[in-house]
Amino acid sequence: MRTSFACREFTGDPVTDEDLVALLEHARFAPSGGNRQGWKVIAVRDQAIKDELVELSLPALRLYLAQRAAGENPWNTIVPSAVDPDSIDHSDNSGLDWFRGLALAPVLLVVGVDLTVVASADSKLDRIGVVSGGSIYPFVQNILLAARGHGLAGALTTFLAAAEPAAQALLGLPPEIAVAALLPIGRPRREITKLSRHPVSSFARLERWDGPALG
Repeated sequence: MRTSFACREFTGDPVTDEDLVALLEHARFAPSGGNRQGWKVIAVRDQAIKDELVELSLPALRLYLAQRAAGENPWNTIVPSAVDPDSIDHSDNSGLDWFRGLALAPVLLVVGVDLTVVASADSKLDRIGVVSGGSIYPFVQNILLAARGHGLAGALTTFLAAAEPAAQALLGLPPEIAVAALLPIGRPRREITKLSRHPVSSFARLERWDGPALG
């Protein structure tokens, strides 16, 4: 957990079906609401489809970058954005090379979740739902941890979700399968073993929000 970095550059070594099965054998033991295990995975090696999946992700990434440049927290649902999506220059490719490079990964895993079996306990609250993610992202994290343990690596990206209808059409996914993540998987070109994270005391409190820091 302390060394599973977001890998976006890979060697040319192949990732075999056996490799993928080994990762998913571990990942399938993730928790999910009601143990319904609604995850679905499409492993994509076809270069044309990989290229298209990356291109479908770019409008969401462009908006993300524009909001960051404006000093905002991108795609925020609490603080309204001052960035007009229609004002974004979609011919401007600056800052996109790192993401386009994901298409060169040996395999892209598109991870979806079957919404007909997901427990969404916060669906009636007046805010964006987050609980549904508890039935898919532990599985996604397990894939990345398993990859680390097998000498492989990957990265969690979610920009494809913003183009879900097009991604569903491209991959033949039925409408109830929500697109949760796009994971490039391969052998890392370089290793990063020291990750930067906030200390426990910065986010954990005892008893109440205004309680003393934990740790």
